[in-house]
Amino acid sequence: MRIRKYSTIVMGALLMAAVGCKKLDLGPSYQDTDLTFWQKPDAAEQSLNNVYAGMYSDDYYFFNESLSDNSFSSSSVNGGAAQSIAAGAYDGRTNRVAGEWAFHYGGIRNVNNLLANIDKVPELDAALKARYQAEARFIRAFHYFHLVNWYGDVPLIKNEISYEESFNIARTAKAEVISYVLAELDEITGALPLKAEYADADKGRITRGAAAALKAKVLLYDSKWNEAATVLEQIMAGTYGTYTLFPSFAGIFQPENENNSEVILNMEYVPVHRTQSMQRFFIPFSEGVLISGMAPSQSLVDDFVMTNGKGIRETGSGYNENAPFANRDPRLEATIIHDGSSFITKRGETVVIRTAPGTGDNAVDKADASKTGYYFRKYYDRTADGNNNSGLNLILLRYADVLLMYAEAKAMQGQLDEATWNSTIRPLRERAGFTDPAALNFANYAGLGNTGLTDLVRRERRTEMALESQRVFDIRRWKIAETVMNGTLYGMKVGGSHLVVDRRVFDANKHYLWPVPQADIDMNKNLLPNNTGW
Repeated sequence: MRIRKYSTIVMGALLMAAVGCKKLDLGPSYQDTDLTFWQKPDAAEQSLNNVYAGMYSDDYYFFNESLSDNSFSSSSVNGGAAQSIAAGAYDGRTNRVAGEWAFHYGGIRNVNNLLANIDKVPELDAALKARYQAEARFIRAFHYFHLVNWYGDVPLIKNEISYEESFNIARTAKAEVISYVLAELDEITGALPLKAEYADADKGRITRGAAAALKAKVLLYDSKWNEAATVLEQIMAGTYGTYTLFPSFAGIFQPENENNSEVILNMEYVPVHRTQSMQRFFIPFSEGVLISGMAPSQSLVDDFVMTNGKGIRETGSGYNENAPFANRDPRLEATIIHDGSSFITKRGETVVIRTAPGTGDNAVDKADASKTGYYFRKYYDRTADGNNNSGLNLILLRYADVLLMYAEAKAMQGQLDEATWNSTIRPLRERAGFTDPAALNFANYAGLGNTGLTDLVRRERRTEMALESQRVFDIRRWKIAETVMNGTLYGMKVGGSHLVVDRRVFDANKHYLWPVPQADIDMNKNLLPNNTGW
């Protein structure tokens, strides 16, 4: 696999795409000039693979959890100062705030460059060209979707622009950008293959199903519940390809099951050629070696219901403070490692992880261990090398998300009935390992009313999708961040009280949108006014 570098400057931000992509060679090479590169028969493919490599960041993917109430970050580097952002101590100069903007505009610049030059590639098959263009436009839409969720109004750059032009461009209203994204996804869907139509060598490329799923997510985030439900129903009916829940919840995230029946879109990795090393920050310290930079919160642990479907604080739940992990949602053990959890090491040994004070390397009183007393198990790759460099794909869209979005869209319209339940929440719980009819039958929840059912779907989403870069966007679009991200973040119970791990601050008057990076404003005053409060 050839790994090459290609750099671009967008609005003063430099993006270096220096990584490979699973089964996708990278390019173009900076040894070529614009005039010579596009005359190569494989120029379009190389350029597109470079676009794929810059679609999203593994660092952002994982450390987004610490920008929500799901986890605590003690890393001052990874996640671009996630701890400071969670504490409300950030501005337009903060690494993550400036970096996210630069990352996505760098990706957009790469897409626009490909689309502007693809006609120069000699002897490129017309059908393949149309597919390449559709894949690139999807990734551009994906970048804009993230930009508007973080910054609101952002510059909408549809075509390649000059360096000089980039210093004069203004912000476009969020609503217009969303309309553009939806129109793009509609236009490209027909040119994209179904998942089953790709050859094995092309697994991981953008599919028709991915375009539909992203469209549904954009609509859901924009509170267009009915329109989102319509697209989601089409996905569930197989209009955009066949997707099903993988039989094992834990198995979804294991290397041997990559690109399984549930996966709609991945960030693709492959051992040696392209890897991500994030697991070293969230698995037990004895296995991760480096500082445990990200640790699950007690709030997340508490939201996993009992096997009878009741929350731990509900009457009749059966929750026992002296055995807090007994009879809990099976996804808890598949997602989180707690004091007393069984763990299989990379050496194949089964060990018991102890996190209580004084119990060893993984204990909360150890300097570099988890500060909450919990570690993440999901996405742990036992096949990673000795430095925890993993070739495990990171899932951006999966079928469970489709079912949860559909349940939410119906609940928000007051339409979450037994039929909806039986096609969404029930199969998710059955797959997870629930067997108690009290947790599976809609009749036990029908009396909750619409507000109660909406809260149930949101909790189900949190526990199903933990560590998948979803929660930070959910709490923002639901406008609950000001509640769940203000105050104390707690860890495990030690003695008679829970550990106080962090203090969070979320100002509803300013923190729902990040500021435009200060460096970009300094270069281009047309980006003003900044977002409220900044």
